[in-house]
Amino acid sequence: MKRLFLDLEKCDNCPECVVKCSYIYHPQNKGITALREFATFAVVCHRCEEAPCINSCYHNALSKDENKIIKRAKFLCTSCKTCTHACPFGVIFEDFLDFLDSKCDFCAGRDKRLCEETCPHKALEIRDINKDDIAQNIYVVSDHLAVKHPKKWFLDDKVLYKKK
Repeated sequence: MKRLFLDLEKCDNCPECVVKCSYIYHPQNKGITALREFATFAVVCHRCEEAPCINSCYHNALSKDENKIIKRAKFLCTSCKTCTHACPFGVIFEDFLDFLDSKCDFCAGRDKRLCEETCPHKALEIRDINKDDIAQNIYVVSDHLAVKHPKKWFLDDKVLYKKK
C-alpha cells in the first residue's frame, strides 16, 4: 500500500527544515512539524509507565491513546515546554511545541504533495510500504504513514520497543 514515508534519520540530521505544505489551513505552512511529532511519539517514545511528561503538564494537554502513544491536545497546550524538560529520554523536542500548530492531512485526495517536492534531503516520499519492512527499521504507524528510524525496534503485541 502506498503511504507517506518519513525517514526520521534524514529529517533529524537536517540543519533547518525548509519543507513546505500545501494544506491551506496550516499556520506558517508547518504541517511537517505535526507529522514529525506524531512519528516521534509513535516510534521513538519509550512509553514510560509513569510518564513524567504527562504528569508534568499542568494543562493536561498530554495523554496516551489505546496503543500507549502520547497524544498532545493542541488547544490545551500553551507551549510551556515542561514536558520537554520532564522527559527523561529527550523525546519531546522544543520545535514540536509551537503554540500555533496544525496537523498533516497526508494530502488526502490530492495527487501533488508539496512536502515531498520541497524536501531537499528526500526525507519525505510516497512509496509502497509492507508490514514486513520492519527488518529495514521501517514501521507502519497509521493507514497513511510509515516511518524509518535509525535504531532497531521490535514489534511486540502492536507496541514498538527498543531491544536492549
